[in-house]
Amino acid sequence: MKVPLLLSLLLGTAVAPVRAGSLEDAVKTLTQVGREGSGNEAATQAWTQVVASGPKGLMPLLAQSGSGSTVADNWVRLAGNTIVAQALEAKRPLPLDALEAFLTNTAHSEAARLLAFDLLQQADANRAQKLERTFGNDPVQKLRRGAVAFLLTSAASKSGEEAKKAYQEALSVARDEDQTKIVSEALKKLGVDVDIPKHFGFLTQWQVIGPFDNTKGAGFQTAFPPETEVVLDKSYAGKSGPVKWQPATSKDEYGKLNLNETLTALKEATAYAVTTFESGEAREAELRLGCKNAWKVWLNGELLFARDEYHRGQRMDQYRLKGRLRKGSNTILVKCCQNEQTESWTVEWEFQLRVCDGTGTALLSSASKR
Repeated sequence: MKVPLLLSLLLGTAVAPVRAGSLEDAVKTLTQVGREGSGNEAATQAWTQVVASGPKGLMPLLAQSGSGSTVADNWVRLAGNTIVAQALEAKRPLPLDALEAFLTNTAHSEAARLLAFDLLQQADANRAQKLERTFGNDPVQKLRRGAVAFLLTSAASKSGEEAKKAYQEALSVARDEDQTKIVSEALKKLGVDVDIPKHFGFLTQWQVIGPFDNTKGAGFQTAFPPETEVVLDKSYAGKSGPVKWQPATSKDEYGKLNLNETLTALKEATAYAVTTFESGEAREAELRLGCKNAWKVWLNGELLFARDEYHRGQRMDQYRLKGRLRKGSNTILVKCCQNEQTESWTVEWEFQLRVCDGTGTALLSSASKR
């Protein structure tokens, strides 16, 4: 393994012997590095101490990974990679069992577990690969992807009923859009339809009202009647006359609700969409939104988040909003504003929203017709 220039320079620095009891302090010094070079001088000295400690420095590094800034994490990662590289070169034993135990403990932070996986992969690629296959339902997305990728590779080598079973197994743990598309297309060729909206938990049945005014963007901060009451049989004064709630259904594979279809293509307009989510239990959840318009989202009357920005692109799970579902009926209200721009790429007036847990696994409403 070739050592980068920065490593060469650091390794060429005279290393003071590691004092008893100083390893943990040295690791903590690495985590205190700030932006724009803050703490770099102390970190350089601490880094040499940690690396000089050899393999016994790995677990203290993992214990502190993710506790500092992004810059600090880079120092920690660099130290870990260097320790493993030097141990492999010198044929010194590495604490592989301890690395694996740390990695499989989901109580540790995402940053720490990802570092543990990278170190294990560097030290013993075969062992890491075997372990990666077990991460299909892991809460860390980057670890799950490897497990799904393995299942996809395995499924691609099969045919007929065996291929169907293998792809369905991959679908059961797929959470990312690109991997789910691969599975869906493969199953379709095998005669199996995949309900993408159900798989991801997209909400497709809504009641929509509008347009309200959004001249010069003022509608974003204006609390129109739906923000204080949701009464589906009432009408209100809108931008150019009375408006009332009307049903709207998304038929898009990825749950996009096109407000232009229900309210017609308008500019400088505000609309609201509301739906009810039936939960079998009180629990923590994520509402994941994709939208290129200005928006606000409420759960049971509580504003979860808002973003006053237009036409900067849209993608699935663009925004992750944490909230708590109560047992029974939950009201989800979305405010979506359209601005004054008239270019062709500003026409979209839409959003997609799904309900899931922290791993991206869909939570389905018991009232869903899907």
